[in-house]
Amino acid sequence: MFAGHIGVALAISHVEPRINVGLLVAASLLLDLLLWLFVLVGCETVVIPADFQQTHQPRFGFPYSHGLLFSVVWSATAGASVFLLSVGSSREKFRAALLLAAVVVSHWLLDVLVHRPELPVATTGSRQLGFGLWSNMTVALAVEAALVIGGLSLLFAGRSMSRARKLALAAISLLVLAFTVVGMTVAPPPPSASAMAGSSLGAILLVCMLYGWLGRGVQASESLKARLPPSP
Repeated sequence: MFAGHIGVALAISHVEPRINVGLLVAASLLLDLLLWLFVLVGCETVVIPADFQQTHQPRFGFPYSHGLLFSVVWSATAGASVFLLSVGSSREKFRAALLLAAVVVSHWLLDVLVHRPELPVATTGSRQLGFGLWSNMTVALAVEAALVIGGLSLLFAGRSMSRARKLALAAISLLVLAFTVVGMTVAPPPPSASAMAGSSLGAILLVCMLYGWLGRGVQASESLKARLPPSP
């Protein structure tokens, strides 16, 4: 799952539009960012199986990026970093930190829905979780599309922005969704695990930068401003 994680970030942006949407997208993809970094340095593994052309599902050994225990650790680390590095009142910083942490851990929740049982509770050798929704790819991709479309709808409802910026955000989100569908249905096997890691890492960084750039200076809509917790 890739586009679906971004959909969650877009939806959370409606809850707290004072956070740049690019930061929320980065939080939603943090575990994958760590995964591909760990694969490149040899801490985690990804295997491209012989039946990849039929399943489009690599096999992962990723306890440090996608284990439940470490996902909670990365979530808490992200939240603490936001609290310490952001400006504003303690209440505003705590709210932002809590939302960023929730977005990070949402990645694990979505992944456990779609992956086969391969997400460890703790480290290698611990119980592995996964409901395997990818075994029904049509349903899995429908869920992913719903997350993106729903997230975009909530983003636009909570932000005051130009038509051009809305179109750009929609275009990026739908393009990411299209690439996700292609990657899970008709894409050829990657030439190697390192090539897959490098290209995936580059795609994540590019997507985060694009959302961050488009999210600069965007304000909450007037109707949402009235519902946001006031600054003390």
